[in-house]
Amino acid sequence: MSTDFHKLLFDISEALVADELAALKFLSLEHIPMRKLEAIQEPKAFFEVLQEKGMVEAGNLSFLKELLYRISRIDLLEAQLGSSREEMERELQIPGRAWVSAYRQLLYGIAEDLTPEDVKSVKFLLQKRIPKNKLQDNASMLKVLLEMERNGLIKEDDLAMLKYILKGFRADVKKKIDTYEEKKKESDSKEKLHYPMSMSVHPGAEGETPHLLVESYKMKNIPHGYCVILNNYIFKNPYEAREGTVKDKEAVERVFKWLQFETVEHMDLEAKQMYAKIKEYSKKDHSNMDCFVCFIFSHGEKDKIKGVDHKFVNIKDLLSCFSGSNCPSLAGKPKLFFIQACQGSVGHPGVTVKEDSSGHLEKDATPLTSIPDQADILVGMATVEDYECYRCTETGSVYVQCLCDKMKLLCPLRKDLITILTEVNKEVGGRVLNGWKQMPKITSTLRKQLIFQIPQSPSIEK
Repeated sequence: MSTDFHKLLFDISEALVADELAALKFLSLEHIPMRKLEAIQEPKAFFEVLQEKGMVEAGNLSFLKELLYRISRIDLLEAQLGSSREEMERELQIPGRAWVSAYRQLLYGIAEDLTPEDVKSVKFLLQKRIPKNKLQDNASMLKVLLEMERNGLIKEDDLAMLKYILKGFRADVKKKIDTYEEKKKESDSKEKLHYPMSMSVHPGAEGETPHLLVESYKMKNIPHGYCVILNNYIFKNPYEAREGTVKDKEAVERVFKWLQFETVEHMDLEAKQMYAKIKEYSKKDHSNMDCFVCFIFSHGEKDKIKGVDHKFVNIKDLLSCFSGSNCPSLAGKPKLFFIQACQGSVGHPGVTVKEDSSGHLEKDATPLTSIPDQADILVGMATVEDYECYRCTETGSVYVQCLCDKMKLLCPLRKDLITILTEVNKEVGGRVLNGWKQMPKITSTLRKQLIFQIPQSPSIEK
């Protein structure tokens, strides 16, 4: 990044005080793990974490602008970022533009509305529900709200305890919660989402801008479905061991457990065992589930995946197990397959950009050229046909780690899966790995948007 960009972040960090840093951390909870935020003691460290997460970068300051707007540092918004209160108000009215959820905006607004005497009253009423050492005199209302979340006293869809506490002495603030709950109920009752079409409207034209009605898959059951991980690590040839694949498994488990899937791993399978395992899941009753997800990590060749016995199974055969006729309880529901593997042995050329990978990178070899002509199937591949993809022996594969990071970042923003995978394409495609490029691929017959429902806890990591 440029010196000017770092200077910008430095100047903003110098202008922030401790209470404002606490507010920024609170508003970022849905994007940065609590554990990491708690370790941050000064604004520069906070901005460093935002840069690591790709949430603030040169040319992309929307999250930073929103944060400064939320904490009412309009002076910094105007002087440092060239924006204004009016501009941010217009911007944040556009659906999907806000990074901070309505729930966290509500809690922050409540903390700002309460007087010091109000905060004392809240602490008094919470004495038997939260440890006393967490309710000390110097504990701010933001800290009290965090402790209420930690102790399960408040959630995005359950604010009854907070309303009960406030109604006795701040009925006006309690009404704000009522309004939030009414709006949330209306939003949750909608099965379809509206997105504005990019259309030109002549001045004076009657009516509103037309909208495109985009239907979404239902994601109402808990768990939403199985997330099956076929993870081939140790092969008969010891030189083919896929070091780093455990990191991929751990990342996938964290994300999909957070997204309320039942995650199951099967390690080191022979080719026939891989097919048998996939077929076993296709024969299960998925009537009370919304979706099926499968990650496959292995070596292979074009159109085939290698078992640990060096024999192969056709990718098309695996996918065909989930056709409508072979798996009727998933008919009309999304079936997702993510395959970390090469599709050839050629390095993908590209223009040189800054190297951003560390550690020893290895190659996998597994391809995909097509999927069965069936609806509601998506296959995410680590790379396009004929080219290699890369796996770091210490941190895991570039594709899977990026996918998991983007899901953690964008699922809370209600971004659909295709949008998330397009972001993965952009980030992975922008890197240089062992001197070569890597370009992931999306193949989809999904007929609707797939938007993962996030749980009510504020973070993916405890």
